[in-house]
Formats: sequence, structure tokens, C-alpha cells
Amino acid sequence: MAEAQGPVDHVVTSGTFRLDGGEWEVDNNVWIVGNESAAIVIDAAHDAERIARALGERELMAVVCTHAHNDHINAAAELADFGDAPILLHPDDAELWEMVYPGREPDAQLLHGEWLQAGDVELEVLHTPGHSPGAVCLHAPGIGTVFTGDTLFRGGPGATGRSFSDYPTIVDSIRTRLLPLAPETAVLTGHGDSTTIGAEAANLQE
Repeated sequence: MAEAQGPVDHVVTSGTFRLDGGEWEVDNNVWIVGNESAAIVIDAAHDAERIARALGERELMAVVCTHAHNDHINAAAELADFGDAPILLHPDDAELWEMVYPGREPDAQLLHGEWLQAGDVELEVLHTPGHSPGAVCLHAPGIGTVFTGDTLFRGGPGATGRSFSDYPTIVDSIRTRLLPLAPETAVLTGHGDSTTIGAEAANLQE
């Protein structure tokens, strides 16, 4: 299993994923990226208080959403309000966001090719639709890591069997936006164990 490299903290939270009238109990990976004084939170899931405790005294620079399924954003507003920080989301996931937060919009858009600053770490936004229309991954080349949300897991692509998802699109996103990264890049996922780009490139070729 690939491990986070450098200034990355990991919190696992548990709750319910809801979509298309169904409910599933899930464990989510929450990633805190930054330094000793400031950080961003990637995918504030289920338990804002627990995430805030892990953040500690660090300034919360932003709550970054890899996509807007409820289990990845249901603690975003509470955490952002607590830390007086903006929520960032790709605009193509606005409809999913509205299902969880009717009447409240994200504070800023995540757009392909832009860079975010998380303490000493720079992250490039990669738009990787397929699991959802506005799914993004966050590539931090300085620490050899990519945060893939539910786009790429250990063992293959994220699920595409529900509304707003498409299998050919997610495979194209992975092939064009993720597999060109260095093979040793650690892949830190939205659920489950980590992996590497090289391992998943081999899986997709099988």
C-alpha cells in the first residue's frame, strides 16, 4: 500500500452515502494537507468535529471537495463555518451539491489546471469526470501524491452505476489525466487503501 508522503494527515470518518433513493454505510478518507500552521481539508465527510480536532490549531485555508456526493461534503459547511474558510467545488457538480445544501453555494470554483496552495504544498486541479460530472483529482507533484477522491481506487475506477456517472468517461479521465503521472505517485483515495499510479496502470491493462 502506498503511504502519504510529506505533510499529509489522514482521518477516517463513517456515515451514510445516499443517492437514487438508496443508502449505504461507508467509511471515508479525509485528507489534511499543509504544514504546522495552515492546511486544507480534502473531502470533509460525516464528522466536522473530528476533522477539526485533527486540524488542531492550524489555520483552515479551504475545504476542497473532490466531488459533491453527500458522503464527501456532508461535513463541509459545518467545518468551513467553524474555520471561516471557503468551500471549493467544480461547477459541474452543482446539481449534486444542491441536493445536500439547497440555497447555499460553494464559495469558489475548482477549475482544471489551476493551482491551490496548502501550507508549503502546491496542488494542481485535474478535472476527471465520470464518477460525477465535476469530479476532480488534486496532484501534488512536490510530495509525489495525487488525491483521487472516488475517481481511482486500489483496483480500478470508481463506481459509475448511479445517476450523474458514466463508465467510458471515467476511464478516459483516468487514462488522460492520471496515468501520465509518474508511476511511483502515491494515489490517496476517497475510500479504502492507497495505491500507486504504476499499480493502477497495470490493473487497467489486464
